Amino acid sequence: MIEKGLLIVLSGPSGVGKGTVRKALFENNVDYEYSISMTSRSKRVGEEEGMDYFFKTKEEFEELIEQGELLEYAKYVDNYYGTPVKYVRETMEKGKDIFLEIEVQGAEQVKNKMPEALFIFLAPPSIVDLECRLKGRGTETEAVIQERVEKARKEIQMMYLYDYVVVNDEVDLAVDRINAIIKSEHLRRERVEMQYRRALLELEDDEI
Repeated sequence: MIEKGLLIVLSGPSGVGKGTVRKALFENNVDYEYSISMTSRSKRVGEEEGMDYFFKTKEEFEELIEQGELLEYAKYVDNYYGTPVKYVRETMEKGKDIFLEIEVQGAEQVKNKMPEALFIFLAPPSIVDLECRLKGRGTETEAVIQERVEKARKEIQMMYLYDYVVVNDEVDLAVDRINAIIKSEHLRRERVEMQYRRALLELEDDEI
């Protein structure tokens, strides 16, 4: 009886450390898989189909949007980027937990398409701490930093979309908290019950 994997949506404000936490999560867990995105942009040198992205033409991408085959998508500089539903579901059926590291707006799209997913909001210890992190990067102007801080305030108000909130005060602690959440979710009665129901139905089919 193969346990179905979880779709784990990890998001939070810019500068909160989503990428750092996600990479740390993957260091010691072979059952986690990072979702491969689909894009309409041209393939770059060294990129591989199904490894870096799933590459589609703009027309193919728009057709998939119309057919509802994308969990979430966005358009940047006239190119589409998104998450294919089929790939996510196939990965989950193999028993793999698949991660989506996306913006809050993308998470809202996923919530509408796949509400059974596990939604985790990575939050800064405080807005002041987030502002200090952004300034510490040394890559953006003060005006851009203030725009990001204001956007973060609005995104924090959308915590209600999520199942859990993890404060990223220290990366190792945040990783431990997320791992604990995922372990607990695998033991949730509704998920285990569904797993056994599927197994019983398969047994009944074999007996017919």
